[in-house]
Amino acid sequence: MFDKTTWIKLPRNVLVGHGVVDQLADAVAELPFSGSPLIVTSPTPKRLVGDRVCAQFDDPATVTVSEASFAAVERVIDAARETEAGFLVGLGGGKPVDIAKMASDHLGRGFVSVPTAASHDGIVSGRGSVPEGDTRHSVAADPPLAVVADTELLAEAPWELTTAGCADIISNYTAVQDWQLANRLKNVEYSEYAGALSQMTAEMLVDSADSIKPGLEESCWIVVKALVSSGVAMSIAGSSRPASGAEHLFSHQLDRIAPGRALHGHQVGVGSIITAYLHSGPKGQWRNIRDALESIDAPTTASDLGLTADEVLEALTTAHEIRDRYTILGDGVDERAAEEVASVTGVI
Repeated sequence: MFDKTTWIKLPRNVLVGHGVVDQLADAVAELPFSGSPLIVTSPTPKRLVGDRVCAQFDDPATVTVSEASFAAVERVIDAARETEAGFLVGLGGGKPVDIAKMASDHLGRGFVSVPTAASHDGIVSGRGSVPEGDTRHSVAADPPLAVVADTELLAEAPWELTTAGCADIISNYTAVQDWQLANRLKNVEYSEYAGALSQMTAEMLVDSADSIKPGLEESCWIVVKALVSSGVAMSIAGSSRPASGAEHLFSHQLDRIAPGRALHGHQVGVGSIITAYLHSGPKGQWRNIRDALESIDAPTTASDLGLTADEVLEALTTAHEIRDRYTILGDGVDERAAEEVASVTGVI
């Protein structure tokens, strides 16, 4: 008897393009929301575009967050209850978007993502990321019901944030390889649809890397569509597997060893160079990944990340301890093997 089921939660409205932040109210008007929103933002997005967002709603409340933490999530939950907000809007980069996402999931109220930086696929996905001490927690949450990504705003964001988003997507290459490996060796459930979508998204960015340039809205158009596709792939899979493999374990370990040294997307990009080599050896995809990252001025070495060789090697040899997720790292990479792969790929 066949009894398999799946529940795929996806954004209903995705609006991408020039000046679309001014159409936010239209994007949410047909959604099952009632009442006024609570705008969750951070200082810079609030200063740059907060008034344009608030002007579209009757009596919206605003809460400003300066860091991603569980305490900040609780503060937003309290603010939403006090103001009787009908839904939450995450306006800004990764921090306010993730905080609003987790708070709305806890409250059972709708969530709308309005990114002002294309820095990672969390702007669309059903997961939030919160650091706590020397670890980073990935928390499941419902994805946004609407995404409004204004390419004019995204193009004005610091270029390093956009390259971090690109690197995050490019790393899907190795995330999917790890997922397929786990399916073959550990019988982990694999979705052909989600895997193919994630792989295609990474390939699209690698193929388009030469045309992704600072300050161009066309570049942000490419990147944000890729971020949306990656988020949808995770929703189809019902997990982060399509976009998170050994390269993310490596990045999480770097967060513990050298917190705040580099952006998440940049760390997983470098991690993807290493893990691509582990998967396929010297003739595999690692050179294509490295070349694509170099073409957009994203980091490809430890020094680019502000890290020492020892820090990279420690992260690589201990990354498998982060969580119970089977990847190419298996039960751990030997120190000599780690040094060899990091040296051959030019990471150290």
